[in-house]
Amino acid sequence: MRDSALRLGRHLLSLLFPVLTLVFVATGPHRAVESLPGILIVAGVIFIDRRARPARAPAHEGPSWPFTALAVALALVQLLTLALLVRMIARGGWSWDLVLVGWFVGNNSGWGSLVVAHELIHRRSRALRLLGRALLCTVLYDHFFVEHLRGHHVRVATPDDPATARFDESYNAFFVRTVPAQLRSAWRLDRGQVLCGVAVELALAVVVGAVAGWPGVVVFVWQAYNAVSVLEAVNYFEHWGLSRRAGRPGLADSWDTDSWLTHYTLIGLSRHADHHAHAARPFERLRAVDESPKLPGGYYAMVGLAQLRNRRFRALMTAELRRKKLGPFAERAVAES
Repeated sequence: MRDSALRLGRHLLSLLFPVLTLVFVATGPHRAVESLPGILIVAGVIFIDRRARPARAPAHEGPSWPFTALAVALALVQLLTLALLVRMIARGGWSWDLVLVGWFVGNNSGWGSLVVAHELIHRRSRALRLLGRALLCTVLYDHFFVEHLRGHHVRVATPDDPATARFDESYNAFFVRTVPAQLRSAWRLDRGQVLCGVAVELALAVVVGAVAGWPGVVVFVWQAYNAVSVLEAVNYFEHWGLSRRAGRPGLADSWDTDSWLTHYTLIGLSRHADHHAHAARPFERLRAVDESPKLPGGYYAMVGLAQLRNRRFRALMTAELRRKKLGPFAERAVAES
């Protein structure tokens, strides 16, 4: 019982950044200079995550409902944040400060909305899946529900998966390729579900426009773009350069990190190898494994590295693939043996 409470307490760190964003938009509009400290927070998080100590606690074996309640709470905080963002724009109208505000909220949507949505759409509960889809609609990416569950998890680490980055592929090349390819894949898998999501997203945009006018729609779309760029950066490095031929995904078909900051603030997303091996497992029951290749930093640090220092990113990732004899180096290892 004590271990369960301690673990849940650490995962409560996942509320920190969403609540800070919620408070920021709830107290707006702000002067442009008042938004600038947020950049320091982002830089500080990346700095800490690059050097964070390992968190390899064993999988949780106690009751799951407190962790599910945390995921639901994170979803509700995100929905309230976006509602208050629209209210803030309606009160203050257009200002150039909204460009930075939309970037902050979009980053929070990427880490908060999409990470939590990813957790919820994997649950068996229809209500939790619908809540996950509601979060996806707030960033105009509901087709991810179909493509991720029925496409990515089936084809991961194969040439047929648009969400798997190829060896030595840059982030920019991956982003331009994967976004339309995932939409096309989702359309082929279930166009009815995709059309339903598009209808909800259009209705949401109309409501935002009715409440906050064109500035509201512009900022809403801007935050959605920033959220998707975070999601696809994560997709980019979670399977970069890995390949498999057949059978079920194994523990060496995804990249992991042991960063404590990533693990506890992103509700277990970093244990991605075990997630692909056992997709229905809730985040608190995912295991840290040794078989997977290890990222050179936590998820926050890796997004910055992938987007801003991509050549360095590829060099570090290639070195790890070579060390683990994975990706293109697996074929060489077999040939040499």
